[in-house]
Amino acid sequence: MKFFSYILVYRRLLLIVFTLLILLPLPLILRSKEAECAYTLFVIAIFWLTEALPLSITALLPGLMFPMFGIMTSKEVASAYFKDFHLLLIGVICLATSIEKWNLHKRIALRMVMMVGVNPAWLSLGFMSSTAFLSMWLSNTSTAAMVMPIVEAVAQQVISAEAEVEATQMTYFSGSTNQALEIDESINGQEANERKEKTKPVPGYSNDAGKISSKMELEKNSGTNSGNKYRTKKDHMMCKLMCLCIAYSSTIGGLTTITGTSTNLIFAEHFNMRYPDCQCINFGSWFIMSFPAAIVILLLSWIWLQWFFLGFNFKEMFQCGKPPTAKQKACAAFIKQEYQKLGPIRYQEIVTLVLFIVMALLWFSRDPGFVSGWSALFSEYPGFATDSTVALLIGLLFFLIPAKRLTKTTPTGETVAFDYSPLITWKEFQSFMPWDIAILVGGGFALADGCEESGLSKWIGNKLSPLGSLPVWLIILISSLLVTSLTEVASNPATITLLLPILSPLAEAIHVNPLYILLPSTLCTSFAFLLPVANPPNAIVFSYGHLKVMDMVKAGLGVNIVGVAVVMLGMFTWIVPMFDLHTYPSWAPPISNETTP
Repeated sequence: MKFFSYILVYRRLLLIVFTLLILLPLPLILRSKEAECAYTLFVIAIFWLTEALPLSITALLPGLMFPMFGIMTSKEVASAYFKDFHLLLIGVICLATSIEKWNLHKRIALRMVMMVGVNPAWLSLGFMSSTAFLSMWLSNTSTAAMVMPIVEAVAQQVISAEAEVEATQMTYFSGSTNQALEIDESINGQEANERKEKTKPVPGYSNDAGKISSKMELEKNSGTNSGNKYRTKKDHMMCKLMCLCIAYSSTIGGLTTITGTSTNLIFAEHFNMRYPDCQCINFGSWFIMSFPAAIVILLLSWIWLQWFFLGFNFKEMFQCGKPPTAKQKACAAFIKQEYQKLGPIRYQEIVTLVLFIVMALLWFSRDPGFVSGWSALFSEYPGFATDSTVALLIGLLFFLIPAKRLTKTTPTGETVAFDYSPLITWKEFQSFMPWDIAILVGGGFALADGCEESGLSKWIGNKLSPLGSLPVWLIILISSLLVTSLTEVASNPATITLLLPILSPLAEAIHVNPLYILLPSTLCTSFAFLLPVANPPNAIVFSYGHLKVMDMVKAGLGVNIVGVAVVMLGMFTWIVPMFDLHTYPSWAPPISNETTP
C-alpha cells in the first residue's frame, strides 16, 4: 500500500518520465524530421491533456526540442512566440481593465435585466442576454465571476420574498409573527453577502479550469447544508437554472467576436499565418458569420434550460395585464436597488463607453467586404493595418486620458493638483493580462511552424487524403464532435492549438475549402458544457453549491447538441456565400500527390 501511495504522490513526475521514454523509439528508429516533430507533438499533446506540467510551461517545449532535433533554430522558434495576436490581446485587455475598474460592466448587466422584467423566465433570459453581451468583450471567466454574485443575491431575494408572503398570510390568520422565518431571512441575507465577497472577477482569457479548483473547494467547504437553503423543490430548480444560464451564456457570448474568447484569437492568427493571401477573416466578417449562430444557440439553450428545470409555461410567460406577484416585486426592487447603488453614470464610465464604441466601429469598418473600409486610405501598404492596430491605438488612449486629478495639501493648507491619474495604470493592466495564455498561444504557433518546417503537416495531409471519399457534411460533423468531446477534458486553448495544425492539412488533402472544416471546429471548441472542470465559468457557478455534476451533464448535453446542430446548419446556409465555401480557393496551396518518406 505504501508503494501505491508513493505512485499517487509522484504520479505527475512518473507520467512525464514514462511519456518521454515510451515515445522515444519514434525518433530513434525512424530517424526523420517528420518523426522527430511527431515525437514533440505527441509529448506536448499528452502534457496538455493531462496537465502534468502547467499549460504555459508545456508550451515552451518547442523552444527546447526543435533546436535539439535540428528542425528549427532557437532564433526561429523564439520569433513564433510573439505575433500580431499578442498585440491585439494587449489592446483588448486595456479595454477590459477599464470596464471592470469603473464598474461599467455591472451597470450594463443590471440595466439589461431591468429592461426584460422580473418574470422568472424573462429574468433568466435577461441575465443570459446581459452575460452574453459582456462576454463578447470581456473574458468568459471574468464575466461569469462578475454576474454570478448578482444572480445569487437575486435568487435569495426571490426565495425570501416568497417566504415573506407566506408569513404575512400566516400572520393574517393567526395574528402572530413567524420568528423562525425572520431568522431564516437573516441567514439568507448573510449567505448572499458572503457570496458577494467570495466571488471576485478573474482576469484574463485563460480557460485552464485548474485555476478555479482551489477556490471551488473553499466555496464547497464553506457552504451550508443544501437542505437548509431551499424551501421547496421549485426554489432549488430556480437556483440551478440561474447558475447554468450564467455559465452557458458567458461561453456562448464569447463566440460572437474574434476577441470574445482565446480560441477565436488562436484560430484567426493561425489561419492568417497559414493562408496570408486570404484576407477574409477579420473582426467584421467573423461577427457577421457567428452572431446569428450565437443568437440561435442562446435562445434555444434558454428554452431547453427553462423546460428542463422549471417547465415551459407559455401562460405564465405571456400574461398580459396581470399584476406582478410579491416575489416578482421583491426581485425587481432588489435589482433596482443594486442599480441605484451605482449612482449616476460617471465621467470615467462615459469615456470608457465611448472608447469601447469607437474600437468596435473601427474594427467593423476596417475592411467590411461589401464596401471599402478605412484601410483603403493606406492603399500603398495593403494588409499592413490589422485589427491589432485598432486595439493598440485605443489601448494607448486608456493610459493617456485623465480619470481624476491627484491633489496634495501645501504647508499653508491649500489643496493643489500636482498630477493626474489615467483611466488605467500599468499595475492594473498587469493584473488583468493573461500572460499564461500569451505563452500558450505562442507555443502553439511554434508547434505549427515546426510541423511545416519538418514536413509533418504535408505527411499528415497525404495520409488523410482517403477521407476525401466521405461526404463533406460527414467530415465536418466528425471533426466537430471530436473537438466537442476533447474540449470537455482538455482546456479550450490547448485543444484548438493542438488540432489546427492537423485539420488544416486535412482540408487541403481532400481538396476542401479549409474554412469548411476549421470554422465549425473552432466554434465547437467552446462547447465545454458538460463538466464543472471543463472551463472556468462552469467551475465558478458549480462552486455555489446549487448544482450536482449530473445536473450539469444532463443539461449540458442538450446545449452541446443544440450548439453542434446550429453550427452545422450555419455552415450550409448563410456562411457558405460569405466565404464561397463550395469552391477550393486560390489562396490555399494546390494539391500535391507527393508522399514524404
